[in-house]
Amino acid sequence: MKSRNEMDMCSGSIFTKMLIFTIPLMLSSMLQLLFNAADIIVVGNYAGDNSLGAVGSTGSLINLLTNLFIGLSVGVNVLVARFYGSNQTDNLHDTVQTSVTLSAILGFFVAFIGFLFAPTFLVWMKLEGEILRLASIYLRIYFLGMPAVMIYNFGSAVLRAIGDTRRPLLFMVLSGIVNVGLNLLFVIVCKMNVEGVAIATVISQMISAALVVLCLMREDNAIHFDIKHMYINKSIFLKILQIGLPAGFQSTLFSLSNVFIQSSVNSFGDTVISGNSSAINIEGFVYVAMNAFHQATISFVSQNVGAGKKKRINKITIIGLLLVSSTGLLLGTLVNYFGTQLLGIYSKNPDIIAAGLIRIRIICTIYFLCGIMDVIVGSLRGLGYSTMPAIVSLLGACVFRLVWLATVFQIDKWHTVQTIYISYPISWILTFTVHVICYIAVKRKYDAKTA
Repeated sequence: MKSRNEMDMCSGSIFTKMLIFTIPLMLSSMLQLLFNAADIIVVGNYAGDNSLGAVGSTGSLINLLTNLFIGLSVGVNVLVARFYGSNQTDNLHDTVQTSVTLSAILGFFVAFIGFLFAPTFLVWMKLEGEILRLASIYLRIYFLGMPAVMIYNFGSAVLRAIGDTRRPLLFMVLSGIVNVGLNLLFVIVCKMNVEGVAIATVISQMISAALVVLCLMREDNAIHFDIKHMYINKSIFLKILQIGLPAGFQSTLFSLSNVFIQSSVNSFGDTVISGNSSAINIEGFVYVAMNAFHQATISFVSQNVGAGKKKRINKITIIGLLLVSSTGLLLGTLVNYFGTQLLGIYSKNPDIIAAGLIRIRIICTIYFLCGIMDVIVGSLRGLGYSTMPAIVSLLGACVFRLVWLATVFQIDKWHTVQTIYISYPISWILTFTVHVICYIAVKRKYDAKTA
């Protein structure tokens, strides 16, 4: 008998269960994003525009250094959901033990690399002067919290796979409140700068990681985590790599293209850097709301694959596409309409607000295209195909954007920040089209194999 924290995704209404699953996940992701947003809002209002630009400009680099390893949590999600759906309790327990152990190891590795080479990476991104100095301080402290970030993401992937998105939300609410409170304390009361918001973020991340580990330790079923007997099961580890590594490479390559784009944006000066940073944080809330349906699609498809319910897979994909499109259109329209007010939260400088509006007007108008692209990818990963969407995304989005910067952006009359931003929607359309073709081919192969 399933507990109230678990969800049977293999029977009943897909639409209703996907909403129940996705809403807490959506809110949890938004709160996690608030960590960085709270940092930017506080430093932008109380420490100055240079601090705003310094903290905001680190986002793409952080993603570049972490997404490869966080992408492995996709493999965890798929395996846990599949073993859960097929009731393979021994494999399920081994996956949980391997996942948490692996996340701790990866976290310390990323922390070491990030702390050691942060200033060098920022110089490569063409940051200089005071923004470079402040960004280096922020980034080095931020990376000290990487073990907590990894543990929380892998632990949450385990809970998501069994349908539990409620408890990760509660953990994120608590740590988010702590983060905002410490931001205000360190910057306003203690007169600290970027180091204050970085320390606040690390502390809050440690709280969320501790809560998710305690949650798994208290479970009395196959997802119980035994902290006294941490180990990595070789077979499970290889399966996690097989599914998660392509997903991680895809996320990393997306982040790499964003680093190049950020470098191009940096060439337009501090005002554009700050405006772009603020806009990225705002549109990030739209993205994580849509990405929740990507995560839901992975879990739902994986559980049904494990249970042999192949007739539900197309329905899951179609409902996911409808829900993500509606969410993206609604939130994108709201961000467009209230763009000035939202950017005003980050900075009162009218030039920075104007620079941020340029990005918002181009990106958020059709941001739903990014969402439907991700849902198709989620279905493919749930079916066990992770390399194919990674390659398609590499070519359709990353390579395309880099070629765009090297060609179209170099033409004098198109050497504008608007030209940089336009590369995003074009790449989404190209990539989504190919993903749909891949999904149709994969689903036919899967149906024939399981007939």
